[in-house]
Amino acid sequence: MGFKFGSFDDICATASLWFAAIYAGLVTATYACLLINGFVGFQFAEDGTPMSLWGLRVACLVFFALSFFVSIATFKGFAGFDYSKPIGLYIVYLLWPILCVLVYVVLQLILVVRTLDDRWPIGDILFGASFFAVAQILLFAFSVTICDAVQHYIDGLFFYTLCMLLAVMMVYKYWDSITKEDLEFSVGSKQSVWEIKDPLLAPENDYGLDDSKSAYGPPGSTYQGHPASLVGGVSGQAYYGGGGGHGYPPHQGYGH
Repeated sequence: MGFKFGSFDDICATASLWFAAIYAGLVTATYACLLINGFVGFQFAEDGTPMSLWGLRVACLVFFALSFFVSIATFKGFAGFDYSKPIGLYIVYLLWPILCVLVYVVLQLILVVRTLDDRWPIGDILFGASFFAVAQILLFAFSVTICDAVQHYIDGLFFYTLCMLLAVMMVYKYWDSITKEDLEFSVGSKQSVWEIKDPLLAPENDYGLDDSKSAYGPPGSTYQGHPASLVGGVSGQAYYGGGGGHGYPPHQGYGH
């Protein structure tokens, strides 16, 4: 008796559709997150508040669901979508990322020019946008040329991924350059701004106190009219300064 489960190719083809839809949804949600973060610097909602965080999460979830639905509907050919005319898929997968990047770049340029004295972050923005543009050109214009030139070992997708990685790094570098906190894995060169909480590491401690008074004795305690010290019960000024018959060199009659 034999059991027929279907061909392996059919199973892979069906699974690849769902994975492709998930990937398209993640891409759309990622660019939506980038776009929303572009408005954070304008303080429409204070960064770190529940309103800001949950607004970002809900928006990303909505865009993921929308792109996922459009992808599946296009692949399966229902809800008015057609596999031969994937206009909706082009919009959410190709046009939407470009629109998000353009709006993000414009917003950050306005933010830097209007609020910051330092203009170096503009370079980070331009480098990131350039890497993004080069990635699109390599993927859609020169992918086949690259693939044929290297005998199909790699294609434009390899260089596209590399350029997108550099673009993401520049986004992080830009964020690091406009924030005060200096993280452990920061790529910036700013000095650390962490506060010292340990009193033993504080710059003001009892090692810098004058020897004319004790740091540990009770308030107002003296020895033969001189403030107490940690050494010998008298202050260094009294011991070496000649106060009370105990100066240095010893007065006449000392030691009799």
